[in-house]
Amino acid sequence: MDRRQDAADFLKSRRDRMTPDKAGVFGSPRRRVPGLRREEVAFLAGVSVDYYVRMERGDLRGVSPEVLDALARALQLDEAETAYLHDLAAAAGPGSRRRREKPADASIRPGLQRFIDAVTGAAVTVQNRRGDIVAANALGRALYAPVLGSPAGRGNTARFLYLDPTARSFWPDWESIADQNVASLRSIAGQHPHDKGLHDLIGELVTRSDAFRVRWASHDVRFHRTGVKRLHHPEVGELELAYETMDLPASPELRMTAYTAAPDTPGAERLALLGSLAASGAEPEDAEASRRPT
Repeated sequence: MDRRQDAADFLKSRRDRMTPDKAGVFGSPRRRVPGLRREEVAFLAGVSVDYYVRMERGDLRGVSPEVLDALARALQLDEAETAYLHDLAAAAGPGSRRRREKPADASIRPGLQRFIDAVTGAAVTVQNRRGDIVAANALGRALYAPVLGSPAGRGNTARFLYLDPTARSFWPDWESIADQNVASLRSIAGQHPHDKGLHDLIGELVTRSDAFRVRWASHDVRFHRTGVKRLHHPEVGELELAYETMDLPASPELRMTAYTAAPDTPGAERLALLGSLAASGAEPEDAEASRRPT
C-alpha cells in the first residue's frame, strides 16, 4: 500500500466533506465544488498554506502531534479518524519502514479457550486483525457456521462478506455491515502498516470485489467496539444481537466479541435454540420434530 497516497487521499476526502457553514467560514466567495479550500483549512488549523499543502500531498514526516490534533479539529474528525491521521503520520516517521510487524495470531492460549468455552449465555468469537475467526465457544461456532463453512470466506469475515453471495442473506443489513467492515479494516490497516498478511487480504478484496473497492476508496475509518447486528441464521432465522468487542492485552493481535440478545425477546429464544442445537448436535429438523405431538 502507498502510505503517502493514503494520507493525501484521506485529507482531501475529509476537506471535501466539510462545508463552510459547518466549519464556521462565512463570507467566502461562490464555490464551484463543495468543501473547504486549502487556505481555509490551513487558517483553521493555525498553519501556513504551504505547510498544509505539503501535508495534503501525503508528506506527514515530522508533523507534530499538536499540529495533527489542530488539523483534526479543523476538519472535525471523530475519534477514529483522528487516530488514523496519527497512525498515518507515525508510518511516515523515521525507522517506520524498518519496523517488523508480528504476524496476526492463528491460535490462542489454552486458558483463554477454556474461559471462552465456559461462557454459555453469549456467542463468543475471537478474531485476529485480518478478521480470521481463530476461536469461538460452541454458540459462537454455531452462530458463525455459515462463515466458518464457506469455501469463499475460509473463516474470514471480510472474505465471506464480499466474496460469498450468501452473506447478503446472512446479514440482512448487508450494505451497512459492508460499510462498517471496510471502515474498521482501514482503521486497523493504519495501526499496522507493515502487516503483510493484512495488506495481502486488502489487495485480494480490492481486486476481486467491486463493492469492497468502491468502499475502500472512500477512506472512511471507524472503531469496531459495540453495536447491534441483525443476522438471518439458516437454522433459527432472524436474530438481533448486541455485540461488545474487547481487546486482549496479553494477545494484542486478537480481539474478542460477545453477542447477546435482549431478554424475553424472540431473538433470545432463537439464540437459546441455537445453543441447544449446538450442544446436542441436532439438526433443526430434528428439533422441530421433537416439539411435534406424536
